[in-house]
Parts: sequence; structure tokens; C-alpha cells
Amino acid sequence: MLGTTAQAENLLLAKEYQQQDVRDWAMSEKLDGVRAFWDGKQLLSRNGYPFTPPPGFLRDFPPFAIDGELYSGRGQFEQISAQVRSHQGDWSSIKLHVFDVPHAEGNLYQRLAVLQAWLDTHPQANIVLIPQQTVRDTAQIEAFLQQIEAGGGEGVMLRNPNAAYESGRSEQLLKLKSLQDAECTVTAHHPGKGKYSGKLGALSCRNQNGEFRVGTGFSDAERSNPPPVGTVITYRHRGFTAKGLPRFPTYLRPRSDV
Repeated sequence: MLGTTAQAENLLLAKEYQQQDVRDWAMSEKLDGVRAFWDGKQLLSRNGYPFTPPPGFLRDFPPFAIDGELYSGRGQFEQISAQVRSHQGDWSSIKLHVFDVPHAEGNLYQRLAVLQAWLDTHPQANIVLIPQQTVRDTAQIEAFLQQIEAGGGEGVMLRNPNAAYESGRSEQLLKLKSLQDAECTVTAHHPGKGKYSGKLGALSCRNQNGEFRVGTGFSDAERSNPPPVGTVITYRHRGFTAKGLPRFPTYLRPRSDV
């Protein structure tokens, strides 16, 4: 379980890749984990809440800030999220997969080299550097995305390696997935029919463009105990309608850090 909120750093956040010119950028797999920021003393969530890993997990962490994802493998977000948010969670397969060293000098590769030098002398640290490769062209990006999604991965991250670490949504960090993720607030429950009689049929949700329904993606347990009205949920969709509402929205999960 997360403790009392600490002073949260304004983290770097990605915008959507929309065929921008990203030749010579750094490309890596987008990991479906839990965002975590090590400030040199504490391991914090995106909103500044300290994680409580088991004794010894942070023993070989560096005395400088690193930014990454708590992650154990593809398709395991629910398990990762549950474990890292529990005081007695099992962190045995979880490591902090790092994509930047925010306060180090130089370009992205030079900043990551600072962490690599630390790991060379602290090999037992529960830290992994996320591999980066240089983008040649759009075909390479598409092939990489297909490879990741075929293996059950989430998508691709694209980063301008010459850009400094900055706070908030940035044009210098882009994400690419076949399906897009977004968030909305639950406004109503609608009863199901047939095999879902007596259970949830669909949710009404609202985002900045209006109200719409989400009727797929729920497990039987979630249909029996749906997210309450007022919950912020994450859903996936395939583009937008002419009114700017999501096409084919599918429920993914509640936003656990809200």
C-alpha cells in the first residue's frame, strides 16, 4: 500500500506519435508497468506517493534520480499493480526498468551511461536499463511495433535523444500503439440483458468531448462489481467519430493512482 504523499516531481509524459519525423530518435518497447520515480532517497509513484517495497529491494539504488517503470513482464499489469501497492506484496520478479536519469548532464545516451556506470559496480541492484535503438525510418518503427504486439507487448516509445528531460506532456517523447488508450469518468451504469441479466451491461462515461458508452472489455467479476460512478477508468479505442468521441471503446481498468 502507498503511504503519505511526498513532494512529487513533475514527470515527463508522452504525446501520441502521428507520423512525425523521428529519424535518428531513440526507440524502445513501451512497458505496461507502474510508473515509478526514484528521487535518490524514495521510490515514488507518478502522483508522489512512496512505494513500500520489501526490505533490501532499494539497497543498491543510486544516490541520484532515475525514472522508469516497475515491471516484471508482458501482460502482467494487474499483478504488478496489485503487488507494488500492497505492504506485503511479492516484488521478487519486479524490477525498476529505467528510461532516463533526469538530472544527469548530456543527451539521453550520456544520461543513461551515468546509470550504467553505477550498475557496473552494483550488479545486484533491482534496476534494468531499457534497451534503446536508433530509428532509421517509418518501416522500422512499424516492424518493431508488430514484433512487440505479436509477443503480447503494448507498444513503442520514441524519444528525441538530444532533448533534455522536461516536465509534462512533451513533443520530444511519443508513444505508438495500434489501439489508443484514454481516460473518462463513469457517470452511470446500464443493466445487462440475456446472459448479463442482473449484471452490468455498459457504463456511461464522460471525457472532454462528451458522453459515450463503454460496453465491452469487462470480466464477469467486473460486470458483477463494476467501477462506481465517479471512478476514472482507462479504455482503449480505435480512433474517433466525427464528433470527437472514441470509436469502439473497450474497458481496460480503473485508474488506480487517481
